[in-house]
Amino acid sequence: MERKYLMALKKCELFDNIEIDNINSMVPCLDLNIQNFKKNDFVVRDGDALNSFGIVLEGEASVFKESISGNRILIKNLGPGEMFGEIAAFASQNKWPALVQANTPLTVCFIRQDRLVSECKNLCQFHKTLITNMLRVVSERAMMLNKKIEYISIKTMRSKLCTFLYENYLRNGKTIFKLPMNREQMAEFLNVSRPSMSRELSRMKEEGIIDYYLSTFKILDVDALKSYCE
Repeated sequence: MERKYLMALKKCELFDNIEIDNINSMVPCLDLNIQNFKKNDFVVRDGDALNSFGIVLEGEASVFKESISGNRILIKNLGPGEMFGEIAAFASQNKWPALVQANTPLTVCFIRQDRLVSECKNLCQFHKTLITNMLRVVSERAMMLNKKIEYISIKTMRSKLCTFLYENYLRNGKTIFKLPMNREQMAEFLNVSRPSMSRELSRMKEEGIIDYYLSTFKILDVDALKSYCE
């Protein structure tokens, strides 16, 4: 397998704690289905038959959810090493729940779920690591979804932002931290409009509660921040 593709797989959560040479030795076992797409091509469509999950090897793509009226909602942007369909692949419905479209010329590898969970014919010593990694990924996705539902239930914009930032302050253990998402992803995660969120962040900055630059935040008044949390 080309080294640039192996480097992309190394970035993927599924291959955590597995070295590139070992990933390369696992390629025949996983029977990777590598496909190329042109810009704007549909990789998969909502409702297509699903028997595998994908990993971006090269290029960029976006995941969309289409409403009944045909409107698209951006779910996530994907780059090299990022997975899609990993949750739905192990559900009983066996249909893709979203649309994936190439934003650039794109190379993707698909892995059938049975290749991941079945006993490795080559007795690959890292196969258990793959399964453990996938279980961790699925669990973390479930926890993130649960946390997102909690934020959606919070009524005001300020309470959402303060709760989100205060929890990140507690998680990092310091008043200066970098969020693992950009401003657009943050708005999407909190289920708010980005312009409204930016205005509220500016007001909080003017009031001396926080300071920020791009994805880096500094909590200036922890007590004030906590007072708005729900």
